[in-house]
Amino acid sequence: MTFDAWIIFALFWLVFVTTPGPNALNCITNGMTIGLRRSMIGVLAILTQATLFLVLSAAGVTALIATSPMGFLIAKFVGAAFLVYLGVRGWIMAKTPVKVDVRPASSVYVRAFAIATINPKSVAGYFAAFSQFVQPDAPIWGQMLVIMPTALTLTALSYTGFTALGAGIGRNALGAVFNVWVRRVMAVCFVIYGVLLGVASTPERF
Repeated sequence: MTFDAWIIFALFWLVFVTTPGPNALNCITNGMTIGLRRSMIGVLAILTQATLFLVLSAAGVTALIATSPMGFLIAKFVGAAFLVYLGVRGWIMAKTPVKVDVRPASSVYVRAFAIATINPKSVAGYFAAFSQFVQPDAPIWGQMLVIMPTALTLTALSYTGFTALGAGIGRNALGAVFNVWVRRVMAVCFVIYGVLLGVASTPERF
């Protein structure tokens, strides 16, 4: 990958990971409810998912997904149902006082990993990255030595920022009513993302 191509890729990935989506909402929620330090486990889960997707993309798994409409359809509806569930649950629990101790690290990690994995934005982003920025006439794993550190560093910085934003909202105690409505707005966003995932069309072949 040339330096110019790397700059373009880095700018693309920066926009990709800073555009609010289910991952960002989950990071903000974690920061609000359990604080910055414990919420970093959720960021670690997103990085795990990103690493996995990057490796699988390099191995050609994204092409396999694109050529399997039935597999994509099943994954799409499972993901949609999960996001809608989180949204409905978040709305119902909006007035419930947060109990920090009831969310062990494993729960934070698993939830963040699940949201990142079924996030339609993630799937679309990896397809775009590997169709536009990987040079087919050069060894793929050599390019990954540049792509992966860049993508993972920008991903970590972005979602740490979203988590810190949530922690700041919670720490500043902006009022019980405001806090409830912030949580409800984020719950509605989860439902919207779930519905959009459910009606999204199968990605085209590249």
